[in-house]
Amino acid sequence: MKAPLRHQVATALRARANNAIRSSVGLNREPPSVCNDPGVAYTPVGGVSRLVHGDLASMLIGGLASLFFQMLHPLAMAGVAEHSRYQHDPLGRMLQTANFISATTYGSKQDAYAAIERVRAVHESVRGTAPDGRSYNANDPHLLRWIHCAEISMFLAGYQRYGRERISPSEADAYVAETAQLARDLGVESPPRSVRELNDAIEAFRPEMRLTREGESARDFISRGVVKGVFQRGAYWLIVRSSYALMEPWAREMLNVSNVATLEGRVLRPVATLLCRAVRLAVPPATRVS
Repeated sequence: MKAPLRHQVATALRARANNAIRSSVGLNREPPSVCNDPGVAYTPVGGVSRLVHGDLASMLIGGLASLFFQMLHPLAMAGVAEHSRYQHDPLGRMLQTANFISATTYGSKQDAYAAIERVRAVHESVRGTAPDGRSYNANDPHLLRWIHCAEISMFLAGYQRYGRERISPSEADAYVAETAQLARDLGVESPPRSVRELNDAIEAFRPEMRLTREGESARDFISRGVVKGVFQRGAYWLIVRSSYALMEPWAREMLNVSNVATLEGRVLRPVATLLCRAVRLAVPPATRVS
């Protein structure tokens, strides 16, 4: 009787922790069904995308890093500041993003195309004039290219540093190539298909980067977070600082968060690694499908 009872208690505690972790980041719905039919799935069933995006622990860090990185483009930030409700419903915004990533990573082609069309429809109304006088349009291929590069570079960096499995350089290239299909369907022209092309694309954007007043407000709001409880706030503080550390020194300097470099090696990475392991116990990551 004791062994089954211990098993029941452990299962119940794991389920409770799973719900607590998912709810704290806005994931209060059941994840969508997974399509494992190679002929119907939008992304390769055995691809690297499913491995990277299926690890909630490292995606929390990489996902936050991608938000901070995106803030550095004045036109992207202008669109967020004028059209997004992130300060009024941050968890709802995160849920929408998570659902989109899930649909385009694990869903069928039909599910993925439906999600893509919804995003493109929303983007149609995200247009206006930035504080510097330039016009912006969320469906602009150039701006979409920046958002895509910022996202996948940080998702990949997060997994390479904190993911459950090691991925080889060729697998990292495969990840970039797999995500290029989604970028094209969203409207990106000639998206990068390797890590080298991705790095070159980001480097080409550097002259356009600067932290605007709107970017500072978003950085401060997201850095503070909306989680409650001493443990949750401590974990969020760690995740935010770890996400800063994923970025290149020039990006951290623009964001005015370069001081994390002194903490990264001795404090942030070891503790964040332990936190990721704890998250995986409650929310097991996706496994490779052969």
